Amino acid sequence: MSSDTADTTARWFVYLLECRDGSLYTGITTDVARRYAQHVAGKGARYTRSRPPVRLLAQFPHPDRASASRAEHAIKQLRPEQKRALCADA
Repeated sequence: MSSDTADTTARWFVYLLECRDGSLYTGITTDVARRYAQHVAGKGARYTRSRPPVRLLAQFPHPDRASASRAEHAIKQLRPEQKRALCADA
């Protein structure tokens, strides 16, 4: 079992990254710093392997994986300018 699922009391985060090409990536994790380091090292998502992240734009805490996943899905439905506005308000 991975460490992300082992601790049921873990606090989850939705995070947004800005990639080198100006695009945005949205994901969830229990450890934003660790996950960002994985993305930078080319060991994160396929998307960020081809578009390396240049900065973390925002992170939003959630009490559990289910709510983080729902929030991630909702954010992914937004237009890029809406995502950037969400990050500016964070």
